[in-house]
This record gives sequence, structure tokens and C-alpha cells, in this order.
Amino acid sequence: MCKGLSSLPSSCLEKAKEMRVKLSHLAETHHKQKVQDGKALQDLDTLLNSKGGRQAFRDFLRSEFSEENLEFWLACEDYRVASLNLQKTKCSSIYSQFIHPDAPQEVNLDAETREALLSVTGSPCADTFSNAQQRIYNLMAKDSFPRFLRSPHCMEAVKAH
Repeated sequence: MCKGLSSLPSSCLEKAKEMRVKLSHLAETHHKQKVQDGKALQDLDTLLNSKGGRQAFRDFLRSEFSEENLEFWLACEDYRVASLNLQKTKCSSIYSQFIHPDAPQEVNLDAETREALLSVTGSPCADTFSNAQQRIYNLMAKDSFPRFLRSPHCMEAVKAH
């Protein structure tokens, strides 16, 4: 033991040891949480199910002028769980907002998917947008999400946790 510590009363030394153990435990817990948060950002599903992660991803997409992909995906999620009497209204809204060729937030869908949607929008059901939603999800997973992981937006999201 160093000379300075030997002159302290044993009660102080015991308190110092207790505090060191507690601080060590807190540091370990904090590190584990950071690792867990980092893993959450490695998976698009987990990110989309996290309010903070979703907001960081939205900010990133907005900076790249491709926020419509996330907005469409979220609108489809909302549509999927909507009551039958709301589905027709929501279907029309999603089509005019994201699918129609002159839509204000037109998403990038192939002609075949777009035409298939046009043929079923008159009689919507819970999975009307499933195929289109999956295509946009795949686009985000393969294109936007990897860039997000390398962006300052992702770093900020990890720091915020």
C-alpha cells in the first residue's frame, strides 16, 4: 500500500473500496448498454421499432432527400393495422401521397408493382401494400441503411442512448 493511504483511517479505506466497486459496476453497465445500443443500430428492423432510432434514420433520410421511403413504410404499417372502415380512406391517401406518378412524396417502385397496386386500390385489404412496402424496405436495407450506419446521424443516435 502506498504511504499516503496507510495514514487514512480503515473506515475511509473501506468506503473507498466500496465506491470503486460501485463505479466499476456502473462503468461496466454503461459499456454493456452502449454495445447493446450499437447492435440495435446494426439491424434495420430493430432501428425502425425504436423511436429514437427511427427519428435518427428519418433525419438522415431527410438530409439525403429520401425521407419518403420511411414515410411510406410507416404509412403502410399504420394501414396494415387500421380497421376495415378506415382502410379505404388510408389506401386512397397512401396512393395519392406516395404511389401516383405526380405524388408529392413518390416512392421508387417498379412499373409492375405500381400497376398491381392500381388494380387493387378499389377494393383494399390488409395486405394491399405488402409487396410495395417490402420493396421499399429492401431498398432502404440495401441502400440507405448502410450509408446511415457510416453517417454522423448514426453516431449521434448511438451517443444519445
